[in-house]
Amino acid sequence: MDTKLGQPEPEPMESRNAMNADDDAKWLEWVSRQFETIAGEDREIDLQEFKTALKVKESFFAERFFALFDSDGSGTITLQELLGALNLLIHGNTTDKLKFLFQVYDLDGSGSIDPDELRTVLQSCLKESSISLPEEKLDDLTLALFESADKDHNGSITFEELREELDNFPEVMENLTISAASWLKPPSSKKRPQMPRFLTSAYWHNNTGKLAVLAAYIGVNILLFTLAALKYQASGASLMVARGGGQCLNFNCSFIVVLMLRRCLTWLRATWLARVFPLDQNVEFHQLVGYVVFGFTLIHTIAHVVNFVRLSQLEDSPFQFWEYLLTTRPGIGWVHGTASLTGIVLQLLILIMLVCSCSFVRRRGHFEVFYWTHLSYIWVWVLLIIHGPHFWKWLLAPGLLFFLEKVVGLVLSRMATLCIVEVNLLSSKVTHLVISRPSFFHYKPGDYIYLNIPAIAKYEWHPFTISSAPEQEGTIWLHIRSQGQWTNRLYNYFKASDPICFGVKRLTQSLKFRRSQRKLQETKIHVLGAHSANTAQGVVATSTENTVQLMNYTSEKLPQQNKEDLIDYGKEREEKVQPRSVFPQLNENHRFCNIKCYLDGPYGTPTRRIFASEHAVLIGAGIGITPFASILQSIMYRHQKRKRSCPNCHYSWCENVKGDEMKLKKVDFIWINRDQRSFEWFVSLLTKLEMDQAEEEPGAHFLELHMYMTSALGKNDMKAIGLQMALDLLAKKENKDSITGLKTRTQPGRPDWGKVFGKVAAENKGKVQVFFCGSPALAKVLKSHCEQLNFRFFKENF
Repeated sequence: MDTKLGQPEPEPMESRNAMNADDDAKWLEWVSRQFETIAGEDREIDLQEFKTALKVKESFFAERFFALFDSDGSGTITLQELLGALNLLIHGNTTDKLKFLFQVYDLDGSGSIDPDELRTVLQSCLKESSISLPEEKLDDLTLALFESADKDHNGSITFEELREELDNFPEVMENLTISAASWLKPPSSKKRPQMPRFLTSAYWHNNTGKLAVLAAYIGVNILLFTLAALKYQASGASLMVARGGGQCLNFNCSFIVVLMLRRCLTWLRATWLARVFPLDQNVEFHQLVGYVVFGFTLIHTIAHVVNFVRLSQLEDSPFQFWEYLLTTRPGIGWVHGTASLTGIVLQLLILIMLVCSCSFVRRRGHFEVFYWTHLSYIWVWVLLIIHGPHFWKWLLAPGLLFFLEKVVGLVLSRMATLCIVEVNLLSSKVTHLVISRPSFFHYKPGDYIYLNIPAIAKYEWHPFTISSAPEQEGTIWLHIRSQGQWTNRLYNYFKASDPICFGVKRLTQSLKFRRSQRKLQETKIHVLGAHSANTAQGVVATSTENTVQLMNYTSEKLPQQNKEDLIDYGKEREEKVQPRSVFPQLNENHRFCNIKCYLDGPYGTPTRRIFASEHAVLIGAGIGITPFASILQSIMYRHQKRKRSCPNCHYSWCENVKGDEMKLKKVDFIWINRDQRSFEWFVSLLTKLEMDQAEEEPGAHFLELHMYMTSALGKNDMKAIGLQMALDLLAKKENKDSITGLKTRTQPGRPDWGKVFGKVAAENKGKVQVFFCGSPALAKVLKSHCEQLNFRFFKENF
């Protein structure tokens, strides 16, 4: 077969995705303009220019595509050659594209693909998708795809055999393209302007409580402003506006405190009020009220400045403008005439707090700036009490509650001496802390705490989600990604520390901890063996479990396990459970220690609603998975508690247990990660969850896992189609994913949320509630889809 790009084969007009004449003209103009940008003055594209324009990570594909585009073998691509190639890739039929794909894989132009050629291509596919696998695994992938495609077993793959193999992936061939080269695609037609989301009926239907509270809030402000302004009607418009704004500031500066009463809100979440008021959106309302406070501050200040100008211009005025504004001589204010001066200071403090609380400060590694400037609220309250004669009345009730919450938190955090007893430094700079858990510390799945480690920063408290289940005894887990100054100091502290974790008694402390963990583990195994049908302690992860390592990061080969070595969750489950004495080893990333810390909390989050759902969809992006680590363990614990098994036929079913809080019928867990290493720390727990469901039918799983890796190219990309086919084939053969080691196949690219939620709706397992923890941008996309399908949407907020 000729290795150069041929002309497209004719095909029936109805089968082609042909453009109309106008689209063709626009496309031709687009490609010509892009060509001139890339080619420069010589109007030809050489290999280096082609590599730069194609934006591929691996030069192999750029070189292969260049060789096929360069039909005359001149070493450069002309506009005519580019148009011919693009015409095939965009207008061509399936056969045209498949021939091009075959030529990419047929490196020597022999008309067939041998195993070594296939391995070379797959190796480049791995690099293009940012996937790292050991050489042995790459060999396995190559042989899995080659043996499947080599139908006649003659040691090579022909074009017809490749076509037959691809028939098993019809969705791939429909949209085969080169996705990385955006300049190769015709410009997309502009979408019709859509109605803003907040004007749609779905938005109003799904946000009734939020909109009602917002309307009431606006109404209260209007009412307060009007009543205060009318009292000073005879004093002029400027003073009316100033007094109206001042009264609204009295209300908002006290109401903003109510929105951050975390203990009270956590308690209210367990009452019927949580179904009426949007308690889960308290942080959003807090931010909104903050902007409103700043707005009324400007209005109040400007109105007073105008009034000062008016007063200073009166013929009998004893004071000049600057005296009204910058001195206490006019006697304005109820505390020694300090209203003007305190007003100026308040204006500056509120402005600083507002700017430093913006997302560009908090999300760019400067959380400490936000933290310390936000503590200015104490001075704001003091100055407001001095500034306004009536503010103390507004602040009295919420301020007292706020003070009591702080006192309770301080007392509880000092009631027991807590210590970090174990540290794991994981990939992606994630610090896994194991903290001793006091007997009185009770929390719900998904709750978060404020953590203070004096060795890192004596006075700083930072919020983190608890990643261990409440059913886990003795310890609390936290997984902390290094994204700011404090979290980076935490990671570097444990990365650099060695014997200082234990002082002079390092080995003694390590031995004591190991023995206590061994005793706890043997107790759990005994309980599991005695109550295998009704307990789920095997699901709750402990810090002493073996880490299920990813294929590509293991420098040493893991020992092969026979089926007899695994826990059989079916008929012989009770007989196969054996006590294990495998405990973590001290190394540079895993160590025991004894470092003092303090916890404030726990505080509730929207995820507390999960157990009242019928069909829960849990979506986490990156480290946003931490609340679901706790929830998934607890869910499976409760699910196992409800399971019953017939002693004769071993048929198992679930029943509602009296007093059981959980109404869940189905859970879909979706985890989206940028790269392969980000899956590492959570794989151990997910493996346990999969093993626990091993006895259930594939289509009847209570919990379904969905893993996505956004850096990996999809199946419809020529630079990844072979790799994704090989990964599918090997996953079916080995019954585990080559990327994570889980049974669940890791999908490349980003989820198609329309299809994902459509499948969830079609399952008809009950009322769907979606819980998300991740970036605000993705939250908006998910919320829009949920509103269209009438799903309840909840986002994690601190």
